[in-house]
Amino acid sequence: MMLADRCQRIASFYVLEVIAQVEALEQSGVDVIRAFIGEPDFPTPEPIVAEAVRALQTQKLGYTASTGVPALKQAIADRYQRWHGLSINPARIIVTPGGSAALHVAFLATLNPGDEVLLPEPGYPCNANILHMVNATGVAVPMDPNQDMQLSLSALSAALSPRTKALLIASPSNPLGTVMSPEQWQTLVDFCRTHELQLLADEIYHGLTFSDLACSALEVEADAWIIQSFSKFYGMTGWRLGWLVVPEYAIDACTRIAQNLYLSASTVAQIAALAGFSPAVEAICFERRDRLRERRDYLMQALPTLGFRILGEPEGAFYLYIDVSRYSDNAQDFCHDLLLKAGIALTPGLDFGGPCFNTSVRIAYTADLARLAEAMRRLTVYCRNLALEVSL
Repeated sequence: MMLADRCQRIASFYVLEVIAQVEALEQSGVDVIRAFIGEPDFPTPEPIVAEAVRALQTQKLGYTASTGVPALKQAIADRYQRWHGLSINPARIIVTPGGSAALHVAFLATLNPGDEVLLPEPGYPCNANILHMVNATGVAVPMDPNQDMQLSLSALSAALSPRTKALLIASPSNPLGTVMSPEQWQTLVDFCRTHELQLLADEIYHGLTFSDLACSALEVEADAWIIQSFSKFYGMTGWRLGWLVVPEYAIDACTRIAQNLYLSASTVAQIAALAGFSPAVEAICFERRDRLRERRDYLMQALPTLGFRILGEPEGAFYLYIDVSRYSDNAQDFCHDLLLKAGIALTPGLDFGGPCFNTSVRIAYTADLARLAEAMRRLTVYCRNLALEVSL
């Protein structure tokens, strides 16, 4: 029996192969510093966990409305008011089983088979694969490593075709950690309006920015599609809960898609997530953001002393994307060798695409400062040994 053609187009997520390598080494007794996966090392805040326990013990946890528990939708809308000064109709909010499901609903609502979506690279690898699942295509738009990984209008224009229907932008981005300014959003909104494109914004790292709160695309374009998640800021990766903000005209269509795609998001996760909007839990989450800033600042000082160039301006999320060309022209081999010889797990640029994926590596600073300092000690020894090997 033959499988569907799309199965041939869906690529593996290489970081999952790294997980398997790391676990095998750890089981053999090797101490591995995990700086490769996009998961905060902080546990879910205790008030969220406590609310889940209370719900499990006292409530009948049946299905909810497909678009989410009304109280949670209202709490999300209230956050847009508090953080961005925006009045969002809660009916526009579709609660989903994670951010990936939010993206899936958005693609299903906006794209027909054969349509194309502009995807700036380096970027999150699953975006293109989810497009294959809805019989659409991602078109890579390379950022310029010689211009601090800026996305240019000329590159966007060169990628346009009659089949182009949307542009997907992440801010803060994975893997760069860059954050869009209001002026940059306005430029892209104007571009989308000129070419009649849908604007989709991946904002799942909102809250994890190191100066001001990031500007939401909704502040510039009321009809932007916003993909969000409880995974990063609220530390709820395993709870699988996200949301999608849709234009008013798409509420009914997205409701019907949600009903048929997943019926409803986890009831206990939705009830627990309500606790995340309390002032006490937000204070916990912002304190964790401040600790992430300390880690970023440490690495941004340490890495250049070893000859690594940091790509882009990492103002959010918990990633640095670095150029390793001083030591290798094959980032995958570099990461594999570093893991075996130094016990440091990083993610090669293979997952993220772009013009310099083969000489770029993502570091996730999802370990505490002491572990990061140990990683830099090991990396220093590793690089010194590489230099000696070259000189022999």
